[in-house]
Order: sequence, then C-alpha cells, then structure tokens
Amino acid sequence: MAAATSREIEAVWRALSGNRSTPGWHSIELLGTGSFRVRAARHSPGNEEAVLVGFSKTRVAPNAQLPQGRGFRMERATLGEAGGTHQWLSVVRQPAGSLELFAAVAADICGLVLSLASLPEEVVYQRLLGRVRGWQEFMRRGTEGLGAEAELGLVGEIHVLRDLLDEGMPLFTAVDGWKGPLDGLHDFRLGSGAIEVKSTLAAEGFPIRIASLDQLDDAQCSPLHLCALRFAQDDAGASLPELVMQLRNRLDPDPTALRLFERALDHVGYLDMHAEGYTRRFSVIEVRLHLVNGEFPRLTPCNVPPAVRRASYDLDLGLVPAGKDNLAAVLAQLGAV
Repeated sequence: MAAATSREIEAVWRALSGNRSTPGWHSIELLGTGSFRVRAARHSPGNEEAVLVGFSKTRVAPNAQLPQGRGFRMERATLGEAGGTHQWLSVVRQPAGSLELFAAVAADICGLVLSLASLPEEVVYQRLLGRVRGWQEFMRRGTEGLGAEAELGLVGEIHVLRDLLDEGMPLFTAVDGWKGPLDGLHDFRLGSGAIEVKSTLAAEGFPIRIASLDQLDDAQCSPLHLCALRFAQDDAGASLPELVMQLRNRLDPDPTALRLFERALDHVGYLDMHAEGYTRRFSVIEVRLHLVNGEFPRLTPCNVPPAVRRASYDLDLGLVPAGKDNLAAVLAQLGAV
C-alpha cells in the first residue's frame, strides 16, 4: 500500500469542496492500515481543508495540549457514526496557510502513519504530534531546511550522542541529556555537569565559534567540558540523514528515548522531507576534549568589563593544549556513568 501524494490529496479536497447544508466533517478515506485510519476532509461551515487521523485505542489529548502554529491548527474531531469507534485528530489548514504546502503536510502525515503502522498506537500518536511540531518549526524557519552551519552542528551533536551510547550510557539517559536542540545553554547536561559540542571543517587550526559570554562559564555549570570535532567531507563519511537513521535504529528498543530524539530533531528543524538536500558526507578526523576551568582561554561575564553585556567570539583550539582525558573519563568526572 502506498501513501497518498499531495496531488492526490488536493484532488480529494476539490471533490469535497463547497459548504454543505449539514454542518460537520465530510471526508474520504486515504489510508486504512491496522488500527489507524487517515482521511482527507473538509469541515462545514468554513469549507476548510483538513487531514484526519483516527486511533482505535489511543486517547487524543484536549485541544489546549495539542501543538498549534502557523499555517494550520490541530484539534480533536468528532465524526459521529462515520468515525466509528475511533478517536480522531484533525490537522486543519488556516486561511492564511499555503494550500500547496498544507497538501505536503497531509501527504507527509499519510507517509508517517503508513511507515509506523506496525508500532504501538501510542508511539505513532506521539510521533505524529512531534511531526506536526516539526512542520511548525519548518514554517517558522522557512522552507529550505537547515543551513550548512546548522547541518554541521547537528552532525557533531549526533556523533557525540552516538559516542555516549557506545560508552554504555542508557538510551533514555543519553537522549534526555541532549539539550542543544531545545535551546539549552550547553549541548549535553549529564550528571553534575555539562558537555559543550563544537564542530569544524577547517583543515588548519581548530576554529570554533562561541555564541555567548555564558557558554564557557563554568561558574554556571561545573564541571564543564568542551568536545570539539574536526570533520572532513569525503565519500567514505556519513550524511546527516544516515546518522539520523542510525540513531533511530539504536533507540528503537526504548520508545520513550526514541520519542525524545524525534522531539529534538523537530525542535532543531530537521525534517525527513529535506533528506535529499543533505548530500554532504562527513568523516571525523579529530576529537578534542577540554576541561573548561580557570586555565582555559575564554570570555565570561566575570572577566570582561561590566559594560560589556553581550558578545560572541572565535576561539582557535589549535593554540590550546589538548586535554588528556577520553570520553569515558569525562563521563566519570561528571558522574554520568
């Protein structure tokens, strides 16, 4: 069974077009697999395009707890006898939202449900909520996916997440500690401290960008470690979508950890629909770990004049002696393993 395309869904909406005398939902089924149902629909009055997803067992949250954003809204739907015993979740286009883009959202939802049909309903429900949040972030940021710098940054953080798992950290603990995509001050909060991750493609030196005076301030979080990765672009490396899929496979035994991982991807603006655009392949050629303490060169609120309220700056780690600890030793210092 193939998921409906955006053009097929638009054709269904055209067939359903027009306000009807009877208020409520008018729909045509797009997908019926396992305990799930997906329908293209319009609602009268209003004649709004929508996609409906029905769950046979999972309880749909109240509207106030569902994600809302630009272009479309998400809410419970009552279909009466036509809905059978399913509980229905609707994603409805707002008048200002692009019809073409919303059709892509609807097709993506169909594809997601079909790809996850063998999983428990609750997992599919949570993944659907996460995917909608991802689309909202996509609309907020624009339609081009991650920029080159953000792509490299995400590659670096996923490499560190993978290394944490290699060191034996529990799946949920590792993903729960990943705070970078959630706008955390540091990329990983683990045990009693944190790890900040920086990535570069530079062949000479080891330049990294420090975003704020607080980012390397160990007075706010101690011990604080800096993990810097140097990448090279080559055919032997892995692309961002490949790294994402590898982590999904590793996290599959723990649905809660996988859900947190998907949520992080949504927040950072990574969507599978952009996967074909991430063609660069990355190989790690050097990893440096530094304890950020009084001897480490950095700018913090305590060592700049009081009049300096905000700053970002470049730091060349090539001029800083590398730490001797490996990741296992760092995790032990943090009390994370």
